[in-house]
Amino acid sequence: MCRREPGNPDIRPRPGVNCPAAPAPAARPVGGCTRPDSAGPPPFTAAPPPPGPGRRRAPSADAVLIRRTLAEIAPVADDTTSHFYALLFLGNPELRQLFPAAMDTQRDRLFSALLGAAERLDDSTELSRYLSDLGRGHRKYGTRPEHYPAVGQSLLGALARYAARVWDPATRAAWIRAYTVISQTMIDAAAADEQRAPAWWEAEVVSHELRTSDVAVITVRPDQPYRFTAGQYAGVETPWWPRVWRTYSFAKAPDPDGLLTFHVKAVPAGWVSGALVRRATVGSVIRLGPPAGSMTVDHSSDTGLLCLAGSTGIAPIKALVEDVAEHGRGRPVELFFGARRETDLYELPALRELERRHRWLSVRTVVADGAERTLAGQLPDTVRRLGPWREYDGYLSGPAAMVRSGVSALTSAGIPAERIRHDFVDIRT
Repeated sequence: MCRREPGNPDIRPRPGVNCPAAPAPAARPVGGCTRPDSAGPPPFTAAPPPPGPGRRRAPSADAVLIRRTLAEIAPVADDTTSHFYALLFLGNPELRQLFPAAMDTQRDRLFSALLGAAERLDDSTELSRYLSDLGRGHRKYGTRPEHYPAVGQSLLGALARYAARVWDPATRAAWIRAYTVISQTMIDAAAADEQRAPAWWEAEVVSHELRTSDVAVITVRPDQPYRFTAGQYAGVETPWWPRVWRTYSFAKAPDPDGLLTFHVKAVPAGWVSGALVRRATVGSVIRLGPPAGSMTVDHSSDTGLLCLAGSTGIAPIKALVEDVAEHGRGRPVELFFGARRETDLYELPALRELERRHRWLSVRTVVADGAERTLAGQLPDTVRRLGPWREYDGYLSGPAAMVRSGVSALTSAGIPAERIRHDFVDIRT
């Protein structure tokens, strides 16, 4: 475990059992929440963990201050992000090489991840999972422990400028404490992962099948064993756009051949998706980051699964169905596959075959244009009308707008929010 000395305001990790040693401090601090002003921040202390399941309490004082800051910067999020990167690169030009040449493709990803972590401050279980995934995933960018202080200093600087109306010593101290937890959890997760897995995998394309004019089903063979769970996703980098990563869900449950399959839809200005659909061929080599995501099945439960998949969001849903079949419990699965046009239901033959083989699986299609052989309308609204679904766990995958409306539809159809699972991944880019 990496440890910090009590009262030390630096975020530089202390060498420990699982952590690589950090470099010695430079004469001028390389950032972190380290003395943005002459007085320096107060000592770091993590907020106490939230109460156990079934107990509720008011948000912690730090969470209240952090959410107030997030609300303040929401109308100027683009400006805040730009200022964050300006501070980061001006003060630490050596870090620019870790980012893609064209920053507009993923400019806000790091900043959004930091804010996403801060929003989860009072949920220790979810925060730890989210940050551990981030820490492992950031290894593929070449992120090292010594980089975190610079990010912390830039984050404080951007927030101080664009949340000036609510920025005060108490708010700054809350962000310092939050960033300490964020950075140390990510550092620890990356250090542990370094002992058992590479930062990335090279994977050769062994099959490239164009299913529609803009959707390809791509199967790759990793150069080393790749362990994942059905419902998860991975970052993908192509040789045509170095350091530009996009996330895609696994479209098959793990099997002995070790092959991985992704469904990719090319979208306008989608650099990675366009390259994977239109430039990749059998023999092309891409890079994969570590698996991440929590949209997985609890096989100790017999509760039915209600699955909503929009467009290429069918990929992880199909993997979940295969996973349920592999475990042989026969729990009911209701699968709704939605698309704008009937011709976009590219995976329907494979789903019908699964339905034929497994009596517990029901597959229904929903098409926006009202095709005769399908349910007509928007996917979430259609599923809501066919409810209630109180006896099911909900799973959603697809475009972000569909997932958002789907969560609302499933809660109104009787599924508690804590039994609805989804992962916002960039399946459209």
